[in-house]
Amino acid sequence: MAKYKEYLYLIVGLLIASLSFNLFLSPFHLAAGGVSGLALFFNTLFNINESLFIFLVNLFLLLLSYIFLGKDQTRKSFLGSLLFPLMISLTSGITNYLNLADLEMIVIAIIGGIMSGIGYGLIFKSGFTSGGTDILNQIMEKYLHISIGTSIIIVDGLITLAGIFIFGLNTMIYALITLILISIYNNKMLLGINSNKTLYIYSEKYSEITKYLHEELKYDSTDFNVQGGYTNKNQKLILTVIPAKDYYKIKLALKLIDPKIFIIVVNSYQQVNANATIRN
Repeated sequence: MAKYKEYLYLIVGLLIASLSFNLFLSPFHLAAGGVSGLALFFNTLFNINESLFIFLVNLFLLLLSYIFLGKDQTRKSFLGSLLFPLMISLTSGITNYLNLADLEMIVIAIIGGIMSGIGYGLIFKSGFTSGGTDILNQIMEKYLHISIGTSIIIVDGLITLAGIFIFGLNTMIYALITLILISIYNNKMLLGINSNKTLYIYSEKYSEITKYLHEELKYDSTDFNVQGGYTNKNQKLILTVIPAKDYYKIKLALKLIDPKIFIIVVNSYQQVNANATIRN
């Protein structure tokens, strides 16, 4: 069942990314990095079909992946590399039914970035990639010892900035906004929109706090023996995870138990594939 879920994420993610490309990126020349950004350049300059260009470049990059990254790593990019241009071709007629020409460019850039980010996030959540410049990023990491994050900035950033020479400064700025939103929402899909908060609690009323968490709220907790760095005093630190929607209510209740309570709050996310990177 888990395997089917991975393929579902991949197909839905590719579909969303393809629709975003045909509705927002391509018609408005938002070359927000990736092979798809290069496809917009070549379509404008040489009238080369965008999906065909992406397909041919992806094939070349898959060959590079096999040579430099090996069979196992290439397998993760193979399906997405072939299906992405196919889905772009199949959904290219969507503009016959949806005309977005009356929308402001900033709205186009924002919606396109969010939609693409969600699509690519689902692709990487599946454990696959969409190929493209992601392969270049992995090669740069392996052989040039450049982090994935830095290589993404270099490759996708340069492609986006190159748009100034073809589409002009204004369009390039909107493309940059789209690229930033793609990155943000890609990460949100990978990490999950945090629905939980992790609390690190220090209180002199340790017993009352743990009793309230366990008996009243029915939340589990983990206790740590810690030592104050300045006082060298042995203390108890409580760790618990609560729903984000209940945070303020619980915080007020804890402060009623101990007005001097000290709480550190961080967002909680599910574990994800640390090797996932950006996009086609």
